[in-house]
Amino acid sequence: MSDRKNVVLSPDVVEAQKDIIEQIFQINEAFYRLCGVRKKAFIETYGCQQNVSDSEILAGMLSSMGYELSDSKDEADFIIYNTCAVRENAELKVYGNLGALKHKKSKNPGLIIGVCGCMMQQKEVADTIRRKYKHVDLVFGTHSLYYFPSLLKQVLDDSSRVVDVRETDGSIAENYPVVRGDGPCAWVSVMYGCNNFCSYCIVPYVRGRERSREKDAVLCEIRSLAAAGYKEITLLGQNVNSYGKDLYSDYDFSDLLSDACKIDGIERIRFMTSHPKDISDKLIDTMAANDKICKQLHLPVQAGNNRVLEVMNRRYTKEGYLEKIKKIKEKMPGITLTTDIIVGFPGETKEEFEDTLDVLRKVRYDTIFSFIYSKRAGTPAAVMDDVLTHEEKKECFDRLLEVQDEISLEKNEALRGKVMKVLVEGTSKTDENVLSGRTEGGKIVNFEGDSKYIGEFADVEITDVRTWSLIGKIID
Repeated sequence: MSDRKNVVLSPDVVEAQKDIIEQIFQINEAFYRLCGVRKKAFIETYGCQQNVSDSEILAGMLSSMGYELSDSKDEADFIIYNTCAVRENAELKVYGNLGALKHKKSKNPGLIIGVCGCMMQQKEVADTIRRKYKHVDLVFGTHSLYYFPSLLKQVLDDSSRVVDVRETDGSIAENYPVVRGDGPCAWVSVMYGCNNFCSYCIVPYVRGRERSREKDAVLCEIRSLAAAGYKEITLLGQNVNSYGKDLYSDYDFSDLLSDACKIDGIERIRFMTSHPKDISDKLIDTMAANDKICKQLHLPVQAGNNRVLEVMNRRYTKEGYLEKIKKIKEKMPGITLTTDIIVGFPGETKEEFEDTLDVLRKVRYDTIFSFIYSKRAGTPAAVMDDVLTHEEKKECFDRLLEVQDEISLEKNEALRGKVMKVLVEGTSKTDENVLSGRTEGGKIVNFEGDSKYIGEFADVEITDVRTWSLIGKIID
């Protein structure tokens, strides 16, 4: 156990923010009584599951303030973007969307525009927003999330711009309101931040140092979710394998999983993300021994060449990674494996990239999440020189997808004709007449069925397969 300073916000701080939430609620109630309509808020989220979880807290606070949550920015009185700093494309989308709102703001000066999250935790980005996007009213970073009510109140009271990008190692707050997405699944953050400092990654700089929530707080939240009817939870952390190291000497993530499995009502437990250097035999054994823990593991390899892995500061080798995969498969035959891969990391050669393809062929992942390297200012990799041209990186990327698409389709084809237990999450994103859910391994299954199955488990026979999803029919 490492020593850590108190990073938990005091109840007094939390209560002070709740008092401000109530003040804004009274303002919005007065508006409703006068005009007969509710003020509406629109949230758009970019990035990882932790950002989605943060947006659920934002939604909880806004709902408690009397805002009606809307899916349309066109009818919103308050628009907020929760941003991601991991890749350049996500940042460019945010800038584009903010620019497009300038005309909307000129037509409706009462519209409040906010932007928050990982991008804003970078001082140069916050300065750019302040300088070039003067129609944006509220800018705050990840460490200011829990102070959102007081920041919004400043905007409402003074009609002035508010920028809060405080520099801290991060904090933890409990008992904030949360509005979760529809469906039977829920996110539960068990820790925040990261201490790994991979040379390409901006996360430790924008999310702060690793800090674990108290186990009692996590388990209490899971019990409340079970009581509310949720059937599946996903435990979140930048590196869940590090859970508890800053709090306990004799309690780790495996123990937390075991305790979560004892909670009645929760039938499936997932977690992400695991760092390969930290995944332990104890965690593998815990996964194998508990039926509630889904036999699915996301284990980012990032690259298959040892020199590249060393420059990435990943602190494992290709051989060590493959040995852990071997143990996992021996303990849990048929487990669904997914990974992250960066193509074209600075200095990577075509020959070194072949080692990554070799990992794909040896592991045979069900799915990969792959990206061409995106330079992040402030990280060590940002000043490293490239060997490959952009065109060569694109060629490598296309080869990667070609190899993985063949593997993914083969693995899905092996499921044809099997009956699988599916947790029905809702309707398909592309056809509202089709239901959609996930297997224990996290594979998406689309099938026709009555809406009564939404939120329930259903036995579904796989009748057809796609590279990234399965087609089935329900078995009554």
